[in-house]
Amino acid sequence: MTVSATAPTTLTAGTAADAEAALYVYGIAPAGVRTPGSPGVGGAPVRLLTESGLCAAVSATPARLRPRRRDLMAHQAVLDELAAQGPLLPMRFAVLSPRQDVLLSQLRSDAAHLTRQLDGVRGCVEFNVKGAVVPGSFAELVRRDEKLRTLALRTRRRPDYEANVRLGEAVARAVHREARRAAQEVLDRLTPLAVRTAGGPTGDEQVLSASFLLRSADEPRFRRAVDACARERGDRLALSVTGPLPCYSFVDPSPAPAGR
Repeated sequence: MTVSATAPTTLTAGTAADAEAALYVYGIAPAGVRTPGSPGVGGAPVRLLTESGLCAAVSATPARLRPRRRDLMAHQAVLDELAAQGPLLPMRFAVLSPRQDVLLSQLRSDAAHLTRQLDGVRGCVEFNVKGAVVPGSFAELVRRDEKLRTLALRTRRRPDYEANVRLGEAVARAVHREARRAAQEVLDRLTPLAVRTAGGPTGDEQVLSASFLLRSADEPRFRRAVDACARERGDRLALSVTGPLPCYSFVDPSPAPAGR
């Protein structure tokens, strides 16, 4: 399982520097869950604030909040304990609320919205699938691409520096085109298995990044499908899968500022 770090954000206006009473927020769950036993970020004990049928897992905000590995892992351990008990709206690393009363007011004012969000991920987990470009076999690329085959034949007959450069650029384009095609095939295969799908950032080398919201019972079938995609398209796309994760990509847990 991996842990994501983001820049510090707030549930409302304010940061840890604004008041010593600032709270570090891990996530929101239905009232009645057990308090996580794992120590929180900075070693602080975790406690639950309950309001309107909801609870927020919080701890004191460390004096210096940085995405160090031990704190990232502490954040994740708290979320894992909460997620094991039922639906959870997870916060990413370094989400703060300026004061306890403000957070309780937010839970109260946004109770209906947050409850709908929890119902939407009940019984679900998140998996993330990434795909990176695999340098293609020249012979296989030439076999599949008529234009590349023509250019390779022309270069073989009249080899020179510029011809070799053009061939190299054409091969690179073909490699990326094949990888993007394979990425779309993977998406087409996996999307019907998920309740919802969310796309992530891609680039020149990472051509696939998608998160899938799955019913927990569908996890084995999803893993088998990913394995099959990796075997069938491994010559074009290197797949990696991370999960199960808290449902980061499929919730909007941030309550509206109190009094709005």
